[in-house]
Amino acid sequence: MENSKKLRSWLDEMQLTHPLVIAGPCSAETESQVMQIAHDLKDTDVNYYRAGIWKPRTRPGNFEGVGAIGLKWLQRVKEETGMKTATEVANRAHVDLALEHDIDLLWIGARSTVSPFIVQEIADALEGTDKIVLVKNPVNPDLSLWIGAVERLHNANIEKLGVIHRGFSSYKKTMYRNLPEWQIAIDLQSKFPDLPIINDPSHISGRRDLIFDVSQTALDLNFDGLMIETHCDPDNAWSDAAQQVTPERLVEIFKTLKVRKPGDDEAEFHAALNQLRSQIDLLDSSLLDTMGDRMKVAKSIGQLKKDRNVAVLQSNRWNEILGRMILEGEQRGLSEEFVLKLFKSIHQESIRHQEKIMKQ
Repeated sequence: MENSKKLRSWLDEMQLTHPLVIAGPCSAETESQVMQIAHDLKDTDVNYYRAGIWKPRTRPGNFEGVGAIGLKWLQRVKEETGMKTATEVANRAHVDLALEHDIDLLWIGARSTVSPFIVQEIADALEGTDKIVLVKNPVNPDLSLWIGAVERLHNANIEKLGVIHRGFSSYKKTMYRNLPEWQIAIDLQSKFPDLPIINDPSHISGRRDLIFDVSQTALDLNFDGLMIETHCDPDNAWSDAAQQVTPERLVEIFKTLKVRKPGDDEAEFHAALNQLRSQIDLLDSSLLDTMGDRMKVAKSIGQLKKDRNVAVLQSNRWNEILGRMILEGEQRGLSEEFVLKLFKSIHQESIRHQEKIMKQ
């Protein structure tokens, strides 16, 4: 698959004055819940009403969706509000039912994207469709796997394609439910600049209070739209309660978000500058996360030294680290002076943490 202006023709033809917005509940729970949210979103910037019909959960025992009956509720949404509808599909049976109920936009979830077998089954079922099909990134940070899923759909003569960036799983506990790993999305944009990319701040954040910030970062990085989970009573939602917002809050987010549209040389300069600065901000946050993890290891070393009555400062080890880092820094274009200052500061902070352990 090669980049082409045709990849974004379906989005351009919508002639939107704002980024594409897909919103609605994580799960369709009851008909009244689906309809209440839909009517609350009817006269907003929402372009597609989403609702999970089948919910592939990480572990059994959780709510896994109402099934096919929910598709009838989405049909009613379209009839009463005029909004187009969207849902996730994970196999041929899901595809057949979604097409039978004229769902307008389908997406392949992160747990499905990891399996070429599942993606190929869906691609075969959708071959030649004129529906919009979006592919969420796989749960693990694998750009080739993500692109490969899109290519399978493209090879099935599906023209209206796009991707959804929903973050990546990590064994580390962070402020995010799924690490954004923005650089992976940026790399995809570089390879396919005309492939529409939608951000899913709900799944990245896992917390409703972070949704605005993640959304703004995505728009600063020239994403084409947002998918935000919206519920009339988020705290009592049957799935992913913590990451859903009310329709009222969704409207507030729309009003506050800044969309930077380049229209002249000056605007293009500022848009490019903002994008690069956003990348710097993300890298800085990643540096702090790494430093925090390093200090946790330093504390564990301090505890081990305390238990064995070993001195905090180990000069031979420190000189070995410093020499290796200077060489690796040179390979990365970093001056010896900078590397020395940086690692002396890091070493001093590590000693501080270990001394604190020793005094306990």
